[in-house]
Amino acid sequence: MNLPTLVLGSTSRYRAELLRRILPSFEQRSPGTDESPLPHELPRDRALRLAVAKAWAAAEGLEDALVIGSDQVAELEGTVLDKPGTIETARTQLMASSGRDVHFHTALCLHDTRTGQDRVHVDHTLVRFRSLGNDEISRYVEREMPLDCAGSFKCEGLGIGLFERIDNEDPSALIGLPLIALARMLREAGVPVP
Repeated sequence: MNLPTLVLGSTSRYRAELLRRILPSFEQRSPGTDESPLPHELPRDRALRLAVAKAWAAAEGLEDALVIGSDQVAELEGTVLDKPGTIETARTQLMASSGRDVHFHTALCLHDTRTGQDRVHVDHTLVRFRSLGNDEISRYVEREMPLDCAGSFKCEGLGIGLFERIDNEDPSALIGLPLIALARMLREAGVPVP
């Protein structure tokens, strides 16, 4: 049986590392998607819209492929916490999150170029932060430099020490790719996992 080409529509090293847990080989393509929010767009809707857009953009020109798009939006009391980009923004985000709940909406789209079908899923994760002091935040940011991570932390690293608890159905979703849902979608599309 010939399997379709498997493509990750992302240049994220975090998503690629996650995907290697369930797929031994795949291509990575940059989707080049505009990630600007739409007016009045809910964080969950933004994550889903971008996951679908990334899958479709990365699928351009492919005829026999399954293309994975994913996006994550972090939300603190209705405010989106984008990738900080700078040390100061990371410190500000973490101070704002201290002692509070942050919601992560991690959306997934598996686009089948053979049929045009999209399989979609949105995972919701609630992260409760401990009360954090300025010194803890500074040490954390300097050691881990989470400048390319929504919410300014890496739960798969030192960031796990910032939390009181994590509530979700799929721990891989918080890192950026819901593998439980993706494995199910791949099986439905005819790809054996495991």
